[in-house]
Amino acid sequence: MSPILVGPLTVAGISTVLALIIAVLDKALNNYGDVEISINGGEKKLEVKGGSPLLSTLAAENIFVPSACGGRGTCGACKCKVISDVGPHLPTELPFMSPDEIAHNVRLSCQVKVRKNIEIELPRELFSIKKYKTHVEKIRDVTHDIKEVLFALDSGEIDFVSGQYVQLVVPPYGDIRESTQRAYSMSSKPSDKKHVELLIRLVPGGIATTWVHKFLKEGDAVELVGPFGEFRVHDTPAAMICVAGGSGMAPFKSIFYNLYETNAFPEKDIWYFFGARTSKDMFYLEELRELQAKWPRFHLVAALSEPSPEENWAGDTGLITDVLDRYLQTVIPKNDKGWEGYLCGSPGMINACINVMKKNGITEDKIYYDKFA
Repeated sequence: MSPILVGPLTVAGISTVLALIIAVLDKALNNYGDVEISINGGEKKLEVKGGSPLLSTLAAENIFVPSACGGRGTCGACKCKVISDVGPHLPTELPFMSPDEIAHNVRLSCQVKVRKNIEIELPRELFSIKKYKTHVEKIRDVTHDIKEVLFALDSGEIDFVSGQYVQLVVPPYGDIRESTQRAYSMSSKPSDKKHVELLIRLVPGGIATTWVHKFLKEGDAVELVGPFGEFRVHDTPAAMICVAGGSGMAPFKSIFYNLYETNAFPEKDIWYFFGARTSKDMFYLEELRELQAKWPRFHLVAALSEPSPEENWAGDTGLITDVLDRYLQTVIPKNDKGWEGYLCGSPGMINACINVMKKNGITEDKIYYDKFA
């Protein structure tokens, strides 16, 4: 069988090509005039120009539906329920839909064109999502391929819960002709309402990460949209078993410093497993060790999977999933409070950690994650 038919990257590529073909043909052949979007049974009604995707049409009216891929149809995040008949699900939508979602006409808003009057349902909390004008106050390299970027709000304040994310608006640059958006978890503390901090790892060929690493400068004006997301600490006494790697550090940095600052959920013990290949991929160790020294319920487990002898690494070694398994079996106390899993990183890492956690008695309904698109 040809490899073009398998693998998440090729599926995403096929979806992108199909979406582009559909968009070009539709724009060339059709002019839809003014149409109405009715939201939540008429709670909001919008008069808009027809012909554009529902996602971007709503954004133009300051209603921002989450989209980690910027509307390319590759992340599956921009789901909404469409009450009107807008035709069958497209091939670009089906990989992201469960049978129940298909039956209830849940759609990807980036793939639904607003061709006529349309009725949709959206969570009411999306009405409070805002676009923020900011400027870059500071850029710092924390590893060879991860930048810590601090954005200062030009006006107003941002209210968010640790674990949430914003969408970074990337303007046209170089050969990139259109603006797009990408989702990044906030690493800053909610108490600092005038700043947003993001950790952005360079992905070869990535539109947003290339812009940040190669073009973005201190002082530049940048727009952020948010906050979005349901990844957050749950109000139970169960110990938090947290695992991340690379820029998956971001939501946990926000969560840990907020918990320390507010003493929220005081019954929770916190175990943080952070994995990297070598020392050059490890960061924030000094700060986290200082936090551990003054905060008895916080336990840091940093591990390298491929340390070289000259690194003189004194911490744990091995894949972070193996280290996690060992600690769950032999180190972390088992008591009547139980455990909860919190994960942030690539789909592969998260799936592997879920298997380890389930093997050690953490049920899937007690495992929460922020999976990179």
